[in-house]
Amino acid sequence: MSKNHELLESYLGTTSMVQQQIDSYNRFINLGVHKVVETHRMIEPEVSDFAIKLESVRFEMPRMIEADSSVRKVMPNEALARNLTYSAPMYLTYVPMISGIEKKDAMGEVFVGELPVMVKSDLCYTKGMSREQLSAAGEDPDDPGGYFIIRGIERALIGIEDLAPNRVMCNKRDDGIVARVLSTSLTFKSRCTVTRDNYGMFTVLFPTATKGIDLILVLRALGLGQKEVLENVTNEDIKNDFMLNIAESKAVEMTPNEGLEELGKISAPAQPKAYQHKRGSVQVDTYILPHLGIDAKSRMNKARFLLHMAARASLVAYGYTKEDDRDHYANKRVRLAGDLVEELFNEAFKAFSKDIKYHIERTTARGRRLTVRTSINPDTLTEKIKYAMGTGSWPGGHVGVSQVLDRMNFLSSLAHLRRVKSPLTKKHAHFKARDVHGTHIGKICPSETPEGQEVGLTRYLAIMSKVTVGTEETMVEDKLKELKLI
Repeated sequence: MSKNHELLESYLGTTSMVQQQIDSYNRFINLGVHKVVETHRMIEPEVSDFAIKLESVRFEMPRMIEADSSVRKVMPNEALARNLTYSAPMYLTYVPMISGIEKKDAMGEVFVGELPVMVKSDLCYTKGMSREQLSAAGEDPDDPGGYFIIRGIERALIGIEDLAPNRVMCNKRDDGIVARVLSTSLTFKSRCTVTRDNYGMFTVLFPTATKGIDLILVLRALGLGQKEVLENVTNEDIKNDFMLNIAESKAVEMTPNEGLEELGKISAPAQPKAYQHKRGSVQVDTYILPHLGIDAKSRMNKARFLLHMAARASLVAYGYTKEDDRDHYANKRVRLAGDLVEELFNEAFKAFSKDIKYHIERTTARGRRLTVRTSINPDTLTEKIKYAMGTGSWPGGHVGVSQVLDRMNFLSSLAHLRRVKSPLTKKHAHFKARDVHGTHIGKICPSETPEGQEVGLTRYLAIMSKVTVGTEETMVEDKLKELKLI
């Protein structure tokens, strides 16, 4: 390289072009997989006083069992040559529970399946090997890694560009201003919107609501009263909006329980009051902003969040702030290999838990001796993950997520591992979404995009752009509380 490229040469000498994929996968095996197991840790079959508590998961390095039953380690080049899946064995620790009491003496560890391993990740033998060691092992010293080997085929996971979750976005429409948030937890996604019409009236919409519901009614059901609503607002124009809504709402004098009953009455009319109350509770706890929690403790936080959404809609309506630009790259997130595998693992683990539950119930019904170890079928988890990675069909209806790695030449392989796809369909004319936005500069290469229908929807990361793997929100929240900022 010439002197003009000293900076680029230095950067490429110290940073892998596919480092973001490897970092993302490493975060999944160190944190994400444990988060999924934690979410589904209790397996409670329809068997009296019996449950299984899942404790922890651990991985071993990739290995294979030969025809003579000997076990030996397998390297990526051997997996390719012998049409194997380069994967790591997973072991799960469990504790049986009888009448709610943990039976520690019956605690055990069992093989639950295999997880495909990304080449050059923490679970791969080639990580940290020098060029000489790689050559001696029959590996390519210049291979960047960042891909998987499924049944002898190299497969890359394509990053998916999506709107940032759990962030309020305000946009103008003919019927008013809409503040929307894609509330995302590990197990559930829920689109919640607060609409301010041209008269200043607020309505809330969430997945189980067929039409907009009065904001004040929802706030009462969540436990926030008229006084607290007005105390949380400082701007006079916005306060006027809330005073108008309070004056027009029939829910002002209701208690939180009456508010829940009224919510239940809207979705389940002509049902007993007890059922309506339960229905209202399920709606506010499960479907309204699930990222803040799915139990009664989080109701006050949800009420304040809805209040914030309504206030944002009013700020845009009165011209205090501009509406949000959905194509601004600060409002986007790129889901890389680790996030995609976590989503897939979560879906597969749900099926795995159901399978264990079914086996235990069937064993008990037949009057056989119940053992946890024999109720666990490792193929359930392995096959679901392998199938999705082998076909590219992902949970959530995405297709083409896993693709055969382009080995036309070295640069095409690197480009393929840095590809980012938009979830929008190529059939529709999303003109604005396809345009080059000013905020792409330095993050997305403006010229490297295919021609034809895919133009602007398939993008590539710029040479020096780096994707961070994110951090836990609770960590940031604890720090802000410590600094007394919230």
